[in-house]
Amino acid sequence: MILIEIDDPQQAEVRRLLEEHLADMFATSPADSVHALDHSALSEQGVTFWTARDGEQLLSCGALQQMDPFHAEVKSMRTTPAARGRGVAALLLERIVAESRNRGYRCLYLETGSHEFFAPARRLYARHGFTECPPFGPYVPDPHSVFMLLDLADNSQPQETRLA
Repeated sequence: MILIEIDDPQQAEVRRLLEEHLADMFATSPADSVHALDHSALSEQGVTFWTARDGEQLLSCGALQQMDPFHAEVKSMRTTPAARGRGVAALLLERIVAESRNRGYRCLYLETGSHEFFAPARRLYARHGFTECPPFGPYVPDPHSVFMLLDLADNSQPQETRLA
């Protein structure tokens, strides 16, 4: 059974997953186009960090960073290679979206890469109602980035994924 809980990004196995994430980001995008957060930044106030686990096995992680009282950003979504294709990222994203709705955010944003490496992530976000948008917050136009938003007031968005 997959359990998604608020967790500590400082844990050794979580840090390794985040380091893999950052290594892939720097391998696929120029350094000034990498916006992923490391374990220290994910521990800061205003960031809620979750992991998805099957028993003790770490499967995925993701975070929610508050931008202001009405807007937040999805950060550092990463799934282990062994867990990809099992719907774990969808479950984690749904948890982040549900928490965003519970907090009363109006919009949920994210930034992901524009290269083919990021195509599965962009498809995941699109399946969950995210649409492309202009740069938001501190971001500027960047050919290596795709900016997306989810209007949380739109109740027609997909709500839940079930794993078999």
